[in-house]
Amino acid sequence: MENVDLPVPEDDDLEAEEAARANLYALIGRLFYDAPDKLLLATISRSNPDGDEGALGAPWRELREACRTAFPVVLKQEFDNLFVGVGKSEITPYTCHYVKGTAPAHHLVRLRELIADLKLGRRDAASEPEDHVSGICDVMRHLVSSGRPFDQQELFFREFVCPGVEAICDAIQRSPNAVFYKCVAQFSAAFLALEKAGFELKDN
Repeated sequence: MENVDLPVPEDDDLEAEEAARANLYALIGRLFYDAPDKLLLATISRSNPDGDEGALGAPWRELREACRTAFPVVLKQEFDNLFVGVGKSEITPYTCHYVKGTAPAHHLVRLRELIADLKLGRRDAASEPEDHVSGICDVMRHLVSSGRPFDQQELFFREFVCPGVEAICDAIQRSPNAVFYKCVAQFSAAFLALEKAGFELKDN
């Protein structure tokens, strides 16, 4: 999902760690935008197993295995049941509904203001509000891939990624109807925990 106009990142200019961070935000955003197709499932399941270590090792292995045995039509049904539904979805993918201490409308206004401050613009053809989890991940991907200053990345992460996306992942993991997306949520939560630890380490 791309609710904002983003320049193409120059991956050759990025350090490996930053490129990996940007790619993971892109992957998480894609998985929450729609159910993965056959090509994406194959790409994930065939990814290099040498990277299956550290804090992301176990959830990444589980996600790879889930992709290896998944059927796109089944995943599409699960996605629709969780995030689309009839009338009201079981889990809303809009982060403003999970942020405590402020009204959803005020949170969305703040998000739009910050996106404007970052010189990003919503695509005219975009149908989803900016606080869709995929749009949030896409903005974060851009901040990382374009080498934006650390304080800009941290501000956006703490205000919009951390409180909203973490809560969505928690809701998915509690859902009795989540199977494949439980693996997606576990992996996403593990990645966000690493991101949070990284920001805290740099603050000290």
